[in-house]
Amino acid sequence: MDIFLIFLSGLFILLGIVGSFLPIIPGPLTSWVGILILSITQSIFIDKIYLIISFIIAMAIFVLDYFIPVLGAKKFGGGIGSIIGSTIGLVCGIIFIGPFSIFLGPFLGALLGELVVNRKNKKGALKAAIGSLIGFLTGVFLKFVVSIAFAFFYLKSLMNFKINDLLF
Repeated sequence: MDIFLIFLSGLFILLGIVGSFLPIIPGPLTSWVGILILSITQSIFIDKIYLIISFIIAMAIFVLDYFIPVLGAKKFGGGIGSIIGSTIGLVCGIIFIGPFSIFLGPFLGALLGELVVNRKNKKGALKAAIGSLIGFLTGVFLKFVVSIAFAFFYLKSLMNFKINDLLF
């Protein structure tokens, strides 16, 4: 049973790392679920304090991820059009262009979204798109760092136990 839980935990960790780049999957929270599953095993001990603190960090990043792009767009003069546009641009970019559109999709989406909302101010729309992109990339970076930290914790935890404990 432990082997299955360790494998499942690893899948959640990987899904969390991927989720750092996709708005559909909450990256750090998904990785944290992987750590929680790992803590259920009989072979690997994870301190409850670590689980609580890491959950608080994952939740904080989850909440901040909704505000950081807004702050970036607002700082550069944008509005709701650039924020919604950047999210739609990310999803459409990944679907139609591929994984390398993670940077291009949100930027173009924010630009188009801001142009739809504020048609007269093209320079302001470009500025807002840049701000939204900076906010989006900041959120992605934070989610990725936390998810990678959880992955390192997972690997470190796996190194601390013996395979014989798992099999016998």
